[in-house]
Amino acid sequence: MRIRRVVTGHTPQGKAVVASDSQVEGATVAIAPGLEIHRLWGADEALTYPDDGGKPSFHQYFPPVGGVRFGLFTVPPETVLPAEDLNVEAGFEEMEAVWPGMAAHMEPDAPGMHTTDTMDFEYVISGEVWLQLDDGQEVHLKAGDTVIQSGTRHAWRNHGSEPCRMVVCLVGAHRR
Repeated sequence: MRIRRVVTGHTPQGKAVVASDSQVEGATVAIAPGLEIHRLWGADEALTYPDDGGKPSFHQYFPPVGGVRFGLFTVPPETVLPAEDLNVEAGFEEMEAVWPGMAAHMEPDAPGMHTTDTMDFEYVISGEVWLQLDDGQEVHLKAGDTVIQSGTRHAWRNHGSEPCRMVVCLVGAHRR
């Protein structure tokens, strides 16, 4: 799925203008079929206005302290499974190539569970999803719900039958 990204900026005289108007493709990986992530914007340091429409440079999926990521996250129903003959090692290599640094945060003995040094602001656009926390505790979220994730260990589970789409903003944060 393509997402339109419109970026505003300023002329040298300070007038507001559309600096860029483009389409952003979502990325998927074989090890997590149906998971689609649109990396719409991000930066690894304090932001400056993108008056020329140029996207700030960032590489890692999760931002460092002071950095930010903005995107769309689609969680497939849990019935969507990887191919039986999937080479897991190759799958994680692909994940690293597509979303650098993400695989390192994933817990090998607890699929999907991860912890990051970020404050995550999430808004459910459509579908439903269950936020799993420690000890199997789950919170059921539906369209219109929000989550403020405070660097906690968690996973996203979709026990429903339709994909769940969420807008996400990740901000690098200090852990206490």
